[in-house]
Amino acid sequence: MSDATTKTPAAEQADAAPASDPRLLRRESGLAGYLSDFRRRIRGGELGSLPVVVGLVVIAVVFQSLNHTFLSADSLSDISVYIAGTGIMATGIVFVLLLGEIDLSVGSVAGVGAAVWAVLSVVHKVPDGLAALLAVVSGLAIGALHGFFFAKVGVPAFVVTLAGFLGWSGLQIWLMGSEGSINTPGDSVVEDLTGYYFQDISAAYGLALVATLAYGGAQLLGARRRRAAGLRSRPYGEIAVRSAAMAALAFAAAYVLNQSQGLPLALVLFLAVLVIADFAVRRTTYGRQVFAVGGNAEAARRAGINVEWVRITVFAIAGMLAAFGGLFIASLSGGATKSLGAGNTLMNVIAAAVIGGTSLFGGRGKIWSALLGILVIQSIQQGLNLKGMASEIQYMITGAVLLAAVVIDSVSRRTQKTAGRT
Repeated sequence: MSDATTKTPAAEQADAAPASDPRLLRRESGLAGYLSDFRRRIRGGELGSLPVVVGLVVIAVVFQSLNHTFLSADSLSDISVYIAGTGIMATGIVFVLLLGEIDLSVGSVAGVGAAVWAVLSVVHKVPDGLAALLAVVSGLAIGALHGFFFAKVGVPAFVVTLAGFLGWSGLQIWLMGSEGSINTPGDSVVEDLTGYYFQDISAAYGLALVATLAYGGAQLLGARRRRAAGLRSRPYGEIAVRSAAMAALAFAAAYVLNQSQGLPLALVLFLAVLVIADFAVRRTTYGRQVFAVGGNAEAARRAGINVEWVRITVFAIAGMLAAFGGLFIASLSGGATKSLGAGNTLMNVIAAAVIGGTSLFGGRGKIWSALLGILVIQSIQQGLNLKGMASEIQYMITGAVLLAAVVIDSVSRRTQKTAGRT
C-alpha cells in the first residue's frame, strides 16, 4: 500500500490557487476585526503615519522630561507659528516627490519671493497686498519655468533645480541691492502673517468645530458613495469613533492655543493650504494624474494623460508655495534679506515631506505628510533650543531622523513588494 496521500481534485486546485489578494479580504466585525486588519497592514508594509505619530510621542515625552516648559501653551503656540512657512513650502515639495522628482531650488525661490515683495512694497511703494500677490506669482512663474525645461526640453529635474538654486540666489542678491536687508513695515500684511492672533476664544473653538464637522461629513459622504458603488466602506461606528478622535484632538489644540495668545493666523493659513492641496490630490482628476505619472510615466502617457502638462504644473505649484512660504519666513525674521531661504531651509523642507511619509520613489504619499514632518522637525528644534543646544546638534539629529524615515520607506516598499501590494 502506498504511503502517498491521494488528494482530491478540489484539494489539488486549492493548492494550485494563488494566495488571495489581501486588499480584497473582508474585515471581521468588531474589535477583533480592527486588530487583525491592523496586523495585516503592518505585515504588508503599510505603516502609514504610524512611525511619525510614534516619533512625535517620543519627542514630547523626552523633551518634556528634560524641560517642563516644552509642552506649555506658549511653547506649543510658538511651534504652531514656526511650522507655517516651512510647512507650506514642504506641501509644494510633496507634489514634486509624488512625481518621483526633486526640487532643490525651493530655498532660493522663497528668497526671491520675499525680495520681490520687499522691493515692490517698501522701495517702490506698491500696495502691500498687491506686492505680496506678485511675489507669489513670481514663484509660480519660476516653478513653471523649471517644469518646462524638465518636461519639454528633457533636462533632469535635479539639474534644472540645482541651476535654479544658484541662479535665483543670484537674482535675490541683485534685487536686494547694496542694503542687504529690507525691514518689514509695521502695518504690513506680511508682518501679520506670523504676528496676528485671533484672541477671541471662539475663533479657535470655532475652527475646531468646523474641522470636526468637515471631517465627519467627508467620511460619511465617502462611505455612502462607496456603498452606492457596491464597494466596501467604513461602518458608521468606525466613522463615529474617528470623528470623536478628531474632535478631541481639535478641541484640545484650541484649548492650548487659547491659553496662550489665541489662534495664530499663520496656522490658519497653513491648514487652509493643506486642505486645498489635499482636496486637489485626492478628490480631483488632476490629483489622480499626478499619482499616475509618479507611479509610471510611460503607462500614464499611454493612458492619455498629458505627462508634460502635469509635470510643468507640479513644479509651478512647488514654486508658488515656496514663494508664499518665503513671505512667512520674512515675517518671522523681520524682513527680507540676501540670505533668506539659505542655510538649512532646503534641508528642512525636503526632510519634512519625507519624514512625514511621502516616498522618495514617487507615486505614494499624502499632503498631510508636510504637517506631520514639519511638526517632528520643529519639535526637535524647539526642544533643543529650550536646552540651549548648538545648531550643529540640531543638524545631526534632524539628519538622523531623515535617514531613519528613508530607511523605513525603503523597507516598507520592499515588504509591500514581497506581499504583492505594489
